[in-house]
Amino acid sequence: MKATGIVRRIDDLGRVVIPKEIRRTMRIREGDPLEIYTDREGEVIFKKYSPIGELASFAAQYAETLHKTCSLSVVICDRDAVIACSGVPRKDYTDKALSGELEQIIEGRSLYFHKEDSEPVPVLAEGGNHYVSCAMPIISEGDIVGCVASVTDHPQEARREIPGGEVESKLILTAAGFLGRQLEG
Repeated sequence: MKATGIVRRIDDLGRVVIPKEIRRTMRIREGDPLEIYTDREGEVIFKKYSPIGELASFAAQYAETLHKTCSLSVVICDRDAVIACSGVPRKDYTDKALSGELEQIIEGRSLYFHKEDSEPVPVLAEGGNHYVSCAMPIISEGDIVGCVASVTDHPQEARREIPGGEVESKLILTAAGFLGRQLEG
């Protein structure tokens, strides 16, 4: 744990303001859930809570199934990082920060499909060799909790199956819908 040197007081309603610099650095947005931990030494620790993170092993199995049965490289992420993947190197993608462009797709709440005449969207903030082909945010109880995306290492790769990648988009839509419903149950 690292000391920041910032001290805040608790107000009469029990609230503490997390400074803007820390929120920006830790990518905490208004409305983000925070999990609260305590220890015996009296420390109180706030940790970003990822609902989709609860399904990490299940999400990994789902990604693996999509990769094996449909030859799709898939990443499943929460709002900040990749939590499961298949068809891409796990060590290079798991727990890595998402690109700003992918975060915008997630915030858009609708299906994204790469068009050949548009700029490719990288999966990771720090680059990487894969780009988003098709992506759908995972929505649970009205809240965005993450995203399922098929990815490619060739940003201008021809679409699979039917023109417009209808099969690919249906698979990604189904995966996002299914994972969203798993969180509601």
